[in-house]
Amino acid sequence: MAKAFSRNDRVSEQIRRELADLLMFEVKDPRVQMVTLTDVEVAGDMAHAKVFYTAAKNSKGLQEGLEKAAGFLRSQLGKRMMLRTMPQLHFVYDESIDRGMHMDKLIDKAISEQTPEQATPDTPSQE
Repeated sequence: MAKAFSRNDRVSEQIRRELADLLMFEVKDPRVQMVTLTDVEVAGDMAHAKVFYTAAKNSKGLQEGLEKAAGFLRSQLGKRMMLRTMPQLHFVYDESIDRGMHMDKLIDKAISEQTPEQATPDTPSQE
């Protein structure tokens, strides 16, 4: 019987949980506060991992802080997880939330500009 999740999926999820814990309790850099990790993608050979993050206010200092902490985070992950090779961490800002908010604004704008004649009725018309 096939497993529900591949090994890469399980490793990605475990890395995301451990990194979130490390960022919250171990990293003291003030630039790296209030970060939310949205996803981790681990390469097939487990050599690299893309860590997608979002923050209340994105700044260049945040990206620099994460890159500076990458070595520390990788070493701490190595102590917490039993992997032969700990992937190199690459931090990428997750723009999907920003794009979603932009799409929501466009939809709201289109609805507000819609005339009553263009609106579709909630109930089907009887002919």
